[in-house]
Amino acid sequence: MTEPNGTSARAAVPLATRTSGTVRIVGSGLLGASIGHALTALGVDVVLVDASPSQLRLAIDYGAGRAARDDDRPSLIVVAVPPDVTADVVERELKAFPETVVTDVASVKLEPLRTLRERGVDLTHYIGSHPMAGRERGGAISARADIFVGRPWVVCRDGETSAHDLSLVEGLALDLGATLIEMTPEEHDESVALMSHVPQLVASLLAGRFVEAPDGSLRLAGQGVRDTTRIAASAPELWVQILGANAAPVVDVLDRLAADLTDVADALREPDAPGARRAVADTIRRGNEGVERLPGKHGQNRRFDSFVVMVDDTSGQLGRLFGELGDLDVNVEDLRLEHSPGAPFGLAEISVVPDAVRRAVDGLQQRGWRIASTTHD
Repeated sequence: MTEPNGTSARAAVPLATRTSGTVRIVGSGLLGASIGHALTALGVDVVLVDASPSQLRLAIDYGAGRAARDDDRPSLIVVAVPPDVTADVVERELKAFPETVVTDVASVKLEPLRTLRERGVDLTHYIGSHPMAGRERGGAISARADIFVGRPWVVCRDGETSAHDLSLVEGLALDLGATLIEMTPEEHDESVALMSHVPQLVASLLAGRFVEAPDGSLRLAGQGVRDTTRIAASAPELWVQILGANAAPVVDVLDRLAADLTDVADALREPDAPGARRAVADTIRRGNEGVERLPGKHGQNRRFDSFVVMVDDTSGQLGRLFGELGDLDVNVEDLRLEHSPGAPFGLAEISVVPDAVRRAVDGLQQRGWRIASTTHD
């Protein structure tokens, strides 16, 4: 069970052996408060600072850290503020604590760095970083200690970065259970444009088509459309900043995506024309190939197969399902739930390693579970 302050991750992340002293977190929104919860659960002294007094009090009330004191001497500073003020806050923290390592967790890395360099700020103790973690809803109330576990954490070092300073930032990521990835700021921004920023726009554009859709159409919504549009619930104010700060790489991906969409639309305008069906098939096939390249759980390049179990809409059924999968020595790699309004059951799509599918399906059927479908050959 997850406690309100997110301390359920105490057993999910390793014992803190790297981060010590006081960690000052500037910004107590989703990422800042989540880092605070995770470090507090590991026994680290966490100081929270925020421009919003109400946001700060809420994060402290939930247990993400304590209020700052005049005698604080942080060993590490984490700037977790929106992209449009990241450079300003990093500059202020570097000047206030010139001997302390400062990292930021903004989702764009090149724009803040350029701004700081143009201002002539001493960046000796600054290291940009970015945990690829989050939720659709922001704020301290949505913070959780476990959102970094198994997620990539990009670190952007440069030639001036000392081994000691780098170890502090990398130690933070490792203590929170993240997987370290080193990139240049340019590589990072190009990568997140493709892997994060354009997917947000695609989800939002598709979900925007639902606004004027007939109610009858919306009642047909299944797990596919829910998966595709899940992140469309994200905050517009934050994404305006993110997309504006990373506009050039995003536009490059969008232009190529627009060309692909035009090609498919042209093929479907005359589906019986020579080559039209091949163009559509090639589009789907290329998508298959792309999905196969995505890393699996915890960054592993592993392909999972799935099967769908019909679960009665009564209390305790999911717990019983997981218990019996455990008895069958089947590890669940991913889970997706779908429940149609008015139906007396839900559908649980279980992803496992291919070798475990047959054992899981046969074993569950012997125990009375109904299997709706399977991707296993």
